[in-house]
Amino acid sequence: MRVRDWQDILEDVMESNANPGDWRAVGGDRANGIGEDIYFGHPDAGVYQLKTYAKNPFEVQGVGSQVARRIDDDIDPLFPTDGSGIFGVQQGPEDEDDAKEKAKNLETVLETHADAPTSPRALLEDVMDAMDSPAYGPMEFDHHDRPDRMGDLTETFEEAEELLDAEFEDVIEEDVERGFY
Repeated sequence: MRVRDWQDILEDVMESNANPGDWRAVGGDRANGIGEDIYFGHPDAGVYQLKTYAKNPFEVQGVGSQVARRIDDDIDPLFPTDGSGIFGVQQGPEDEDDAKEKAKNLETVLETHADAPTSPRALLEDVMDAMDSPAYGPMEFDHHDRPDRMGDLTETFEEAEELLDAEFEDVIEEDVERGFY
């Protein structure tokens, strides 16, 4: 298992060529210390774990790794089919023409959904398609605690958890200054 910068892991997710709508995620507070844990899973692309924290309102730091190559029958129930929310991973537009095309597609989707009965899930899927999102799906996330699934995933990937936690603590130590001057 190779621990890398959290943004490199998101690049792997974006470049996976997996069906974008089949991703699922679970996230919440870290068990020990500041920051958040999140697991992204896809039946064909595997399971990724991230540990992040907001260094300031404009900068996020963290580490991550691929912790499984596939979601097997034991891991599958640990990811939600319906979550407390929905997540999406976005890529910025390549250039001005791409940005204009995505904006036009998004405008068409919103106009269509405004004129027809729809569900929040259908709207999200159409928006993600219009934005050419590489990954989106249901998510269970708790901003103040850890969902039960997080504990199960942490136990399942215990060795990865220990290694990522140690690497993450090093990142925090380098970035966070404590004390008074």
